[in-house]
Amino acid sequence: MIIRISFIISILIAIMGCAQQEKQGQQQSSEEFYLFVGTYTGEGSDGIYLYRFNAADGSVDSVGAALGVEDPSYLALSPDHSNLYAVNSIGDSSKATISSFSFDKVSGDLTFLNKQSSHGGGPCYISVDETGQAVFAGNYGGGSLAVFPVQDDGSLAEANTVIKHEGSSVNKARQSSPHVHCTYVSPDNNYLFVADLGTDKVYGYNFDSNNIALATEPTSVFDTEPGAGPRHITFHPNGEYAYLVNELNGSVVAFNYSDGELSPLQTISNLPENYEGRISGADLHVSPDGEFLYVTNREDLNTIVTYSIDQQSGELTRQGSVSTGGVHPRNFTIDPTGQYVLVANRHSNNIVIFDRNQDTGELTPTGREIALSQPVCLKMIPVD
Repeated sequence: MIIRISFIISILIAIMGCAQQEKQGQQQSSEEFYLFVGTYTGEGSDGIYLYRFNAADGSVDSVGAALGVEDPSYLALSPDHSNLYAVNSIGDSSKATISSFSFDKVSGDLTFLNKQSSHGGGPCYISVDETGQAVFAGNYGGGSLAVFPVQDDGSLAEANTVIKHEGSSVNKARQSSPHVHCTYVSPDNNYLFVADLGTDKVYGYNFDSNNIALATEPTSVFDTEPGAGPRHITFHPNGEYAYLVNELNGSVVAFNYSDGELSPLQTISNLPENYEGRISGADLHVSPDGEFLYVTNREDLNTIVTYSIDQQSGELTRQGSVSTGGVHPRNFTIDPTGQYVLVANRHSNNIVIFDRNQDTGELTPTGREIALSQPVCLKMIPVD
């Protein structure tokens, strides 16, 4: 009897050990992410670079690259993460394109599928709707946006809708013509919001995902302050608030959002008090928990600013700012666990990794960096 009981206990211990190892393996895999980096090519980089990021300790390992891709400066992934899309940010409208790739999550291989004309010079932003059936691209130089249906294999069909904006604004050096800088799909997937730096407007277009059809006339238009230069927009995880960074005057606008309408509730400066240097607002993202907004400044500042978000009103309160650890922070990302912020400094050729205090929102450099020529866009997805 004693022998049998000992045998049973040993079996139970072995089973529990296996279960614990499996649980630990699951936890480890859930903290590992693929990091895609879009770059400007020609000065050292040669395409899209792929890394493996471990949120358990903030370490990064190189996985591979899709080389020979010209100026893939902005990236977007399909909802199922099986396809990657990139703008080829070429100024000549006759040569500027949008590229599609398949992505193998097991091997980490990116395979080129096809490319289509972007229908405007200098494409600078790309996004995918939540069904994965439509890709939207914005052309800075052309002042236009285009909609590309996604084919069964993930490749892109020719654009079925092209909209070219008209107009200008008060900053004649930067706003003599339209400059589309962002094509962001609303959380309800029913609208596409387009920030146009050249016209000082944010346009809202109705989107029908069943027919992959974008309305050619806006259903809403928000006018920023003259000379503000709207650049990027993003939404709170609750879908009720939106935030806009303006490049030319360094301001941030908070909105209430409902059924395609942006209702402004607050405008604040992203700049230090009494600042007199060059202004260039860049990127903004809300933390996964919805508690904080982060906004970057380029040119003379090279900072990332932290704001707390009032969960009842959506309004912002400035908490502080830190150096991005480089020059010209073009884009940044918050890892899905919310523990780290990674900033791509284009002109200093480095990606700097920050610890993020999830209680206070404070950012602290980890001392870890990725050296890469002209990094621009960072995207993350789970390994498993």
